[in-house]
Amino acid sequence: MQLKELQELYKNDRFATNAGCKIVEADSDKVICEMEITENLLNAHGSVMGGAMFTLADLAFAVTSNLNGIPSVAIESNIRFYSATKGTKLIATCKTDKDGRNLGHYTVEIKDDLGKKIAGYTAVAFHKN
Repeated sequence: MQLKELQELYKNDRFATNAGCKIVEADSDKVICEMEITENLLNAHGSVMGGAMFTLADLAFAVTSNLNGIPSVAIESNIRFYSATKGTKLIATCKTDKDGRNLGHYTVEIKDDLGKKIAGYTAVAFHKN
């Protein structure tokens, strides 16, 4: 699928879209999604809410795990938070670690627009063959 087609399809992912997540790159090697940091994404301490970062990572994973055209769903996911950001945007890059017939394993790295590593996310997808 081309980038424009993926953007059109995933605009129906209303939660991620409403959070401001956007697909900016997609090819067989990686998917990159971005999220501008707005007031709506901040927690009580003024940092980006963990759930917002999870949403961004989860979208990058969803796009990547479904690139092969076989409907896939997460059966496990995990996020680790490394650092607060001072940037204005979060960038999630998802790569496939291993893609099998029934299961796929994926890693997402979240950095800010200053290049600082903010969080790491891993997930396993079930491919509905």
